[in-house]
Amino acid sequence: MSWFSQTLTSSIGKKLLMALTGLFLITFLVIHAGINAMIFYNDGGETFTHWGHFMGTNPIIRTLEIGLVAGFLIHIIDGLLLWKTNNDARPVNYAVNNPSANSTWYSRSMGLLGTLLLIFLVIHTAHFWIPNRSNQFATGEELNLYQMMLDLFKNIWVVLIYVAGCFSLYWHLLHGFASAFQTLGWNHVKYNRFVSLIGVTYSIVIPLLFALMPISIYFGWVQ
Repeated sequence: MSWFSQTLTSSIGKKLLMALTGLFLITFLVIHAGINAMIFYNDGGETFTHWGHFMGTNPIIRTLEIGLVAGFLIHIIDGLLLWKTNNDARPVNYAVNNPSANSTWYSRSMGLLGTLLLIFLVIHTAHFWIPNRSNQFATGEELNLYQMMLDLFKNIWVVLIYVAGCFSLYWHLLHGFASAFQTLGWNHVKYNRFVSLIGVTYSIVIPLLFALMPISIYFGWVQ
């Protein structure tokens, strides 16, 4: 086994891979949230559709989409492997155990939060990405994603599922952002507080923006 393979399969290697793919996906979320937030122009979906069409048809973006899918898969698989490794290495709980003394509940629950996000990701892609890409391959045309959003988010249960997914995303990002910087060694007493502020702000703004979309459509604030 080569040095590179040994590094990737080691605990440190898995954490590095998790951090790098996590930061890559964090960047994607900014773009994804920004494009989707175009619905708040409330112009009948004109601005949203314009940029959605650009993202869906631009050959460079479509090529990068392959890397995005790979990034998601690697992050998910690596996360599951790390969760199993940590779970197997965890000592038997004693009668007196106070895990909160050394870590937050959401850092100890990344396996659960990640699983909930995975379920939400499957639901979300089944609602929008898969039907749209399937139609593109079959007919060469994009679906009206804006109208699909308006129709889908009339259902309160779908809205609640999306809001719950955003809550899970918040906790996942809150730990993941700081953890990625720590794993990569990008932490220093001089700027740790600034990084923490950016991480907390990001973890609130992005999920909140995503959650407001189905809520706004359901209540008719966006039409």
